Amino acid sequence: MTAPRTIGIDPGTARMGWGIVEETGGILHLVDCGVLTTPAGLSQASRLLQLYNDLRSLIERYRPAAAAIEELFFGRNVNTALTVGQARGVALLAFAQAGISVHEYKPLQVKQALAGYGGADKRQVQEMVRITLRLSAIPRPDDAADAVAVAICHVYAAPMMRRIEQEQ
Repeated sequence: MTAPRTIGIDPGTARMGWGIVEETGGILHLVDCGVLTTPAGLSQASRLLQLYNDLRSLIERYRPAAAAIEELFFGRNVNTALTVGQARGVALLAFAQAGISVHEYKPLQVKQALAGYGGADKRQVQEMVRITLRLSAIPRPDDAADAVAVAICHVYAAPMMRRIEQEQ
């Protein structure tokens, strides 16, 4: 029996980071991570379909028990926010269809969970991913490291969420 696995997603249409961690005896281990990419020349609909199919393949291969996805951060570029939101929707659909519970985290929550404060920069969070998982190097590319950070955030938050649910 394998330990429960959590898949983390750093959403994007051109590049969607993913990372899978599992906890065994209170110790986190990196199972695998990477980036799903779509060619720039494809229509948006075709890119979303490719992401969906690739996510379904990851789900079948790794059988995660939970999914964690970063919430959308609204920057100045509305078009980017819309396409990232569409990619998030595809990920939410893939996990829901597979019966996997989905948990959403704001970037601030991920930073606080890993680095201890919400003002941490990307490099600090990625270094904490490396230290937490006892890796010799930060996972690459950055999108994959960010996805692993989201998965770790959920593993840290899950026990408290279970306690809250039990009290209700």
